[in-house]
Formats: sequence, structure tokens, C-alpha cells
Amino acid sequence: MQYNKKSVEDIDVAGKKVIVRCDFNVPQDDTGRITDDKRIVASLQTIKYLLEKKAAVILCSHLGRPKGQVNPKYSLKPVAERLSELLGQEVKLADDVIGESAKALAAALKPGEVMLLENVRFHKEEEKNDPAFAKELASMAEVYVNDAFGTAHRAHATTAGIADYLPAACGFLINKEISIMGKALADPARPFVAILGGAKVSDKIGVINNLIEKCDTIIIGGGMSYTFMKAMGKQIGTSLCEDDKLDLARGLLEKAEQKGVQLLLPIDTVCADHFAADAEPKTFDAGNLPDHMMGLDIGPKTIDLFSESLKDAGTVVWNGPMGVFDAFAVGTKAVAKAIAASNAVSIIGGGDSAAAVEKLGFANRMTHISTGGGASLEFLEGLELPGIACLQDR
Repeated sequence: MQYNKKSVEDIDVAGKKVIVRCDFNVPQDDTGRITDDKRIVASLQTIKYLLEKKAAVILCSHLGRPKGQVNPKYSLKPVAERLSELLGQEVKLADDVIGESAKALAAALKPGEVMLLENVRFHKEEEKNDPAFAKELASMAEVYVNDAFGTAHRAHATTAGIADYLPAACGFLINKEISIMGKALADPARPFVAILGGAKVSDKIGVINNLIEKCDTIIIGGGMSYTFMKAMGKQIGTSLCEDDKLDLARGLLEKAEQKGVQLLLPIDTVCADHFAADAEPKTFDAGNLPDHMMGLDIGPKTIDLFSESLKDAGTVVWNGPMGVFDAFAVGTKAVAKAIAASNAVSIIGGGDSAAAVEKLGFANRMTHISTGGGASLEFLEGLELPGIACLQDR
């Protein structure tokens, strides 16, 4: 995949109508109040740049999963209101996506003004990447900008299809994602250490395969580590395990050895006889768990081992927690602390890892926290992301 894509700064937008795909899929409470506006804030740099250049800005996004039906619960009205506050100017909300309201507002939009289309997933054509739907959207503008990294791995009408009809570039958010993560994969400062956690090996097969070709050390924690341990003939008690992936785990261990990549697994495990916040934790040597115990976090010796391997790292990529978060978050917290203390270029790959770093207060000590969970995983896997592939090369 080529990452040298035109950014919004490479295209003349002055006086033009620019349609921008943002990621406004924000969490809300039962009353529809936005509980976390980080994604809206993250879009401001691109929007403000376009407004300063006197572009007329048409924003679009999805929210939730309305499944191709108009559903007031998933209206972008709260987003338009919050965006108006953050920008200090009115963001007009269309009543529809490609209907009369949207087209009338877009036609009347003046340079320096901004509007927001209603939830694009109110149309089933969005997720089907329907060409006629994409063409209708494109008809309202002269330039297309994609700034929604969180949906860049989806080939939808507003993330990819629209680029067939307009000059297409990325916004500042996507540009940062592909420049930092792209460099980490193509030309990392070494040693290059990847930390992979989470529940299932099956979610990370492609990522591990790709990173074995690039990394010096791969650290594996979380629920997925027990599949590797069982593949090595060790005792894992009632811990989470994908028995149908044991051969695959053996293959990955062999490949790492052949490539000279250090693959680190936990050496001790915090366990309980059942999973609950009040369960009494006990620590055992990894791979030597009693039959009735399940592993729920990495142990203190493993924390020391993993932390030591991060000390001199040049680049660190982290995706996935080390244990069951909340009740058994000691390992995840320790890894976050060790990354923050290192001088490495540190990339946190979205999802649970990003949430952990934010929650634990280490966000400002990381080089980059990805805004896309699924997208960053596919990026690390070396897959082509449709929402980036469709953009014009520099």
C-alpha cells in the first residue's frame, strides 16, 4: 500500500465546496447527550483549515448502526450542536443526506460556512458503496477530503466511492495516522518492539504474521497468550484458549524463531477460580496453572520482563490489553507506564489500548494514539485500506 497521499494542503480549496468525511461516531447517553467528544475535537484542525482557506465545507459522517433506516435516535443533531460550540459558528444540519434539504443547503453554502449532512447510514446504499449514491453526494461539491481514519478500512460510499467523482485528499487526522504508522512499519527506529494483547489469536493472526517480518521483539499478553502456551504443551487450567488455532500458534512461534525475532510470552500469571471483580487473585508460573484456575492478567515477573524489553526500544507499537481490564488491569497499567517511560516512538493502536492509555493518564506521553481500532489493526497487518487507497497520490 502506498502511503504518500495528497493531503488537504496539496489541493487548492479556496472558494470551493469541499465534502469532508469525518468520524463523528461519538458515544451518547440515553438522553442523546454526547458523553465523549474526542472524535469531534479531532476533526477541528481540518475543518478550521478549510474555513480559513474560504472553502464552503460540507461535512458527513455515520453515527451508530441505523441499518439503512431513518432513526431519530441516530440523528447527528447533537453533533451539529457541539460542533457549532467548538467552532464558534453555526453548523447547519440538513434534514437528509442527498434529498432536497441537503442539496438546497449545499447550493446556498457560502465560502467560510459549514454544514453537516444527516447520518449517511440512514441509506443502505452507504455501506453497499452504491455508485449512484456516491455520485449524488459528489454532485454537491468540487473536492473530497477523507479525515475518518476509524472507517478507512471500510469501502463505503462516503469513505471510498465518492473519490471516483472528485479530486480526493486526506485531512490532517488521516495524514498523521499514515505518516507516523507508515514510517514505523517501513523504516522504524530500532529495536522495534510490538506488544499484542486481547482475547483471541484469530483477531491478530495477520498482524503477527506481518510484524514478524519487521520487528525485533514481539510481546504477547492477554487471553491470546494462553493459546500459544497450550500450543507449547503447557498447562493453562480453564484459561481462554482457541483450540482450533493451536497449529497456527505453533507455526507463528516457529516463524519467529526462523526470522530471529524474540517472541516473549508471560512467565507468570495472575489467576482466579472464576472471573469476577471480587475473585481472589493468585499468582502461578505461566504454563503451570491448576486445572480449576483461569489466567486473567500477567504476573509481576512478566511485568518486569516486558518492561525491561521496552527500556531501550526505538519504536513501540501496542495493540490490545494484557489482562481482563478493570478488575485485572495491573499488567495493562504497567505496560502503559513502561512505554511512557521509554524514549521510543510509541504508537498505540486504537481500541482497548487507546482507552487504557487515556484512562490511566499516559496519553500525553505517547507519540501517537490511533483514532481507529479496526483500521489500525488492518494497517499493522499491511492490508490496503480502501479509504486511503482511493486518495490521489502526491
